[in-house]
Amino acid sequence: MHRRHFLNHSALGFGTLALHAMLQQDGFGQETSGEWTPPNGLPHFAPKAKSVIWMFMRGGVSHMESFDPKPALTQYAGMSIPDSPFSDVQDPEKLKKVRVVVVNDANGQQRNKLYPLQVGFKKYGESGIEISDWFPHTGSVVDDISIVRSMWTTDDNHGAQVQFHSGRHMLDPRVPTIGAWITWGLGTLNENLPQFISMGPRFFDKRDGHYLGPAYDSVSLKVDQNNPLDYAKPEGDITRDEQRLGFDLVNRLNKLAKEDYPRDAALEARIKSYELAFRMQTAVPGVINFSSETPETQNLYGFDQKETRPFGEQLLAARRFVERGVRFIQIQHGSGAAGAWDQHSNLKARHSELAMQVDRPIAGLIKDLKQRGLFDETLLVFATEFGRTPGSQGSNGRDHHPYGFSIWMAGGGLKGGIAHGATDEIGYHAVEHPHYVTDVHATLLKQLGLDSHKMEIPGQKRLERDYGHPIEAIIA
Repeated sequence: MHRRHFLNHSALGFGTLALHAMLQQDGFGQETSGEWTPPNGLPHFAPKAKSVIWMFMRGGVSHMESFDPKPALTQYAGMSIPDSPFSDVQDPEKLKKVRVVVVNDANGQQRNKLYPLQVGFKKYGESGIEISDWFPHTGSVVDDISIVRSMWTTDDNHGAQVQFHSGRHMLDPRVPTIGAWITWGLGTLNENLPQFISMGPRFFDKRDGHYLGPAYDSVSLKVDQNNPLDYAKPEGDITRDEQRLGFDLVNRLNKLAKEDYPRDAALEARIKSYELAFRMQTAVPGVINFSSETPETQNLYGFDQKETRPFGEQLLAARRFVERGVRFIQIQHGSGAAGAWDQHSNLKARHSELAMQVDRPIAGLIKDLKQRGLFDETLLVFATEFGRTPGSQGSNGRDHHPYGFSIWMAGGGLKGGIAHGATDEIGYHAVEHPHYVTDVHATLLKQLGLDSHKMEIPGQKRLERDYGHPIEAIIA
């Protein structure tokens, strides 16, 4: 039996999970041409942060009903854009550098009648930034976050989820995601845990490393103490001592095989580090065991409310992973292939429901990180693949909108109480300090002590847009 097959089916029970984690430890697994030097785990310059918690709302959060209020939508509701005072938002001369798409319905009529705001806004904090009534808890911590109201992307369908994570259109060849680049560049802080964790539903592209290699794919995790990791339990009912015998046997097989299979020597050198997988078996369930957390802390994340508890558990687990040195925790919210935030109809009902699920846990995470002294070394990102149209779709929804939308970032040496950039009066285009999605990536890399232009693999061409530019206005 081939030794890799043995690892996958024996009492070790870890399969590809173990192998990816082992390879990641040594930076092995790159599929490149030319000379390559593995990362040494050292930043390019002094970092301001250590870890990232990346919260991605799948489907497309309406920027106008969350962090970018546009009262003109209500004032001129029902008017078509060409007949409104804002007809110039579709002026090809004014916007010749911006790709504009006019969507027509079955009768050939432009589906662009302005749709009124579906929620009110309030000013919060010393900054007085306006936040939607659907996000009151986020409003309570607005002085700790930097809102970027001028994001744009080029994919007007949900493949934009791939683009936001990687910088490339879904129809382009796949390239590494930001989580893969960060773990490739910085290495491990804790040899007992995976350095890149993914929680929540994920569709389209489920890989991260691509040409960096499978060592930099995220490890999928569930907040389930009985089965948090696929393949993380032995297939049979065996003791830890019996597992130890299995490890020792594989060690002996590896040593015997070195002479017979010299071409496999590099891989064998990494496979011997499967002790990591053995340790993960205990370490990971321990992190998602919340029994040591006080009721006050659990309720901060919304454990006392059925709507907020699922996302709250993921965020509390993220905080506990950050405490133990995990570099990148990626959390996706919104089930379904497109994502639950994709409200082509019933926007008010569904957005308010989904916002309630995440709003309180997110504010709880910020407050918890601050009181534990972790906020300044942890970067938080709240993102989505695009916004929603200022015009209506059907009677009570909004369509996809990549030309201007909002995200926010916090912690890790970033400013708080900032609303940076702007869309026009109806939220159609990013018109002030526009930022392509990789500017978010470059900002994270800078705060982690990495120069995005030095993140290269020989033989793998990167576009200038792939590197992005740090959003200096929100960096302290």
